[in-house]
Amino acid sequence: MLHFKSIKTIATGTAVAASLLATSVAAETALRGASLFDEEHAYTKTLREFERLVGDKYEGDVSFDISLNGELGDESDFVTFLQQGVAIDYAIMAPSNMATFAPSIPLMDMPFLFRDLDHWNNALASGVMAPLEAELLEKANIRVIGYAGGGVRNLASAAPIGTMEELGGHKMRVMGAPIQAQIFDAVTAAPSAIAYNEVYNAIQTGVIAGFENEAASIQNLKFYEVAPHITLTRHAITVRPLVMSESTFSGLSADLQTAVLEAGAEAGAFGRELESRQDGEKMQEMIDAGQVQVQEFAERGTLLKLVGPVQDAYAAELGATDLLEAIRAQ
Repeated sequence: MLHFKSIKTIATGTAVAASLLATSVAAETALRGASLFDEEHAYTKTLREFERLVGDKYEGDVSFDISLNGELGDESDFVTFLQQGVAIDYAIMAPSNMATFAPSIPLMDMPFLFRDLDHWNNALASGVMAPLEAELLEKANIRVIGYAGGGVRNLASAAPIGTMEELGGHKMRVMGAPIQAQIFDAVTAAPSAIAYNEVYNAIQTGVIAGFENEAASIQNLKFYEVAPHITLTRHAITVRPLVMSESTFSGLSADLQTAVLEAGAEAGAFGRELESRQDGEKMQEMIDAGQVQVQEFAERGTLLKLVGPVQDAYAAELGATDLLEAIRAQ
């Protein structure tokens, strides 16, 4: 009898220990991120800051694993994974790459939308983008938890482009959202949507003559080797939402959700300061190394006049005229 009781006690204790172990394992949340770039890029550093902040704010166990250097594909792949709730839980994305699911979202990244860095930063910190965030959540199952970005986008081309005449018919890659092509078509270029990972070869083989991007990406992926001429159109200051799959977010505990939202907002602010500061530094590094030649665009005022009606029509088509005016008013 005593022997039976002892065995029963041991069995009960073993079951309790197993239960506690299972609970401990279950309590640890593993989150997966993705970046097109290496550890030195501002986007990856922003994601690392997000991870650090979540760890500081959340008392439970949470781990992070980021796939770098486009290991999981390009941003169009990231969007699909996030929408489906597989492979990736969080990332930093270009709004244009989410247009397939949420057609209005590229408005926040529309060329010539922001007057300067102060206007850009005020708009992102003001909550004015809330209607676009709601559409992305509803239609794409992707939640915006912060805003990074800050790179000033210019033209990069195989040959110099400094005037409207030289811009006319310029074959260039643009991001996939229709508004990107509409804007550059309005300024008389010849835009086409080409996958980002195909741009280098497309310029090298003459399929296109250039593209548009910020200094960090031009430097990081050595685009200066095929497009060494930088034209300072300053047509965009990048908006790069820090996003999380809603499938993932909705499955987190309330405490972890709170930590994620707070960390996302703070990491976004960190990323904006970092990238906007580094943008000029990286451009100067390429100039000093003789990798790029930089010139102003002589007729930027003409560009602004040409794109205004396109912006207005795009916003009207989306039913977002009030939103566009609210952004302009920031």
